[in-house]
Amino acid sequence: MADFPLVLLLASLPTLGNFAGGVVAEFVEASPRMLSRALHVAAGVVSAVVAVELMPNALSGGAPIWAIALALLIGGAFYMLLELSVDWLIGADSDRAGASMVYAAVGVDLFSDGLMIGIGSVLSLSLALILAMGQLLADFPEGFAAIANLKGSGVGRLWRLTLSASFFIFCLLGATIGYWLLRGQSEPLKLSALAFTAGVLQIAAVEDLMREAHETAEDTRWSSAFFIGGFALFTALTGYFKH
Repeated sequence: MADFPLVLLLASLPTLGNFAGGVVAEFVEASPRMLSRALHVAAGVVSAVVAVELMPNALSGGAPIWAIALALLIGGAFYMLLELSVDWLIGADSDRAGASMVYAAVGVDLFSDGLMIGIGSVLSLSLALILAMGQLLADFPEGFAAIANLKGSGVGRLWRLTLSASFFIFCLLGATIGYWLLRGQSEPLKLSALAFTAGVLQIAAVEDLMREAHETAEDTRWSSAFFIGGFALFTALTGYFKH
């Protein structure tokens, strides 16, 4: 089991990839179609996290199937509650509601990255390293899309950079919870935590990232290619790091 400072160091890697994508968005004028494609890539990456890492690990550890399914549902319900909270705070009809939900989706994704790394570090350091290095590269399009979206919504540069830097909090918080809350706990509880994270991420990818991608620009035949490309990117990174 890794020491906690090392866990925090690993948890900072995905956010570095996200922040790098945001910096690129500051200097590249993103058209609506470019932003839509970046959101498709991000949704593909998040979907791959669920399909390639979270659910296979959750289902392969011998935990009761009903517990995994229940945790998945609770994770989805948690994200829907987050959506309702954001709508209540900023107003569902606000011009910045879409950008706010993209920010929330990326924040939740980074929280889940940290949670995965925290849980992985309790299981083995090598697993935590694989997750951190894979997400370091896979979170780049999410950072680009989030900052480009905020930029297009009229959010000032200082606020954009501040919000981009704030993503570190989500990842470090997730890693802290995953490490301290699950350290020494039973295997079924750890696997249920993975399923909970999968439920959160799946709603974030399908209901927010994809919805915002469709609203930003009309889909073309290439849109699906960018989605599956993001899925393939994370799959390849995970496979190479594991082998």
